[in-house]
Amino acid sequence: MRTAEIIRKTAETDIALKLNLDGKGESKIDSGCGFLNHMLTLFAKHGRFDLELTCNGDVDVDYHHTVEDIGICLGQAFEKALGDKRGIIRYGSMALPMDETLILSAIDISGRGFLGFGLNIPAEKVGDFDTELVEEFFLAFTRNFPISLHIKQLDGKNTHHIIEGTFKSVARSLKQAVKIDADFADEIPSTKGVL
Repeated sequence: MRTAEIIRKTAETDIALKLNLDGKGESKIDSGCGFLNHMLTLFAKHGRFDLELTCNGDVDVDYHHTVEDIGICLGQAFEKALGDKRGIIRYGSMALPMDETLILSAIDISGRGFLGFGLNIPAEKVGDFDTELVEEFFLAFTRNFPISLHIKQLDGKNTHHIIEGTFKSVARSLKQAVKIDADFADEIPSTKGVL
């Protein structure tokens, strides 16, 4: 089983996270932020990852530390669960439509952290969630799970649809990339022999 458990406690957040890459898409999420709960629940569902998360954060300030630190923990969990990355497909991409919105994501599990973030989010908030935190989440994720992640908004006007389409698209790209290629299950997918 490709699983990981991450515990992170700082003066700003107290996080416990469990991840199973080969799950059924089941989740139990309590981040302290309703909108982020929604995004992580659908992320787990569309990636077929089992995800359990609790976070007690300084949400009386705002959601910044909560969102960033959950991104850190989720990235660390993916990195830990994949081990030496033997047998993975490595690449994944998805053009995901959601009503008027179309989001493209592409991933290379390369061992080199990079985020190409190309969203044009029209509103500053969805409910009480600051939409600028979407980029902070994926920055934290790629810094701790060193992948090349490109996210491009090809169309879209509705802020909720743009963000939700992004989390769904990234989840489905990750699902492809972390999948074991049965024909090459004992190989590292790189000429360098390491990722």
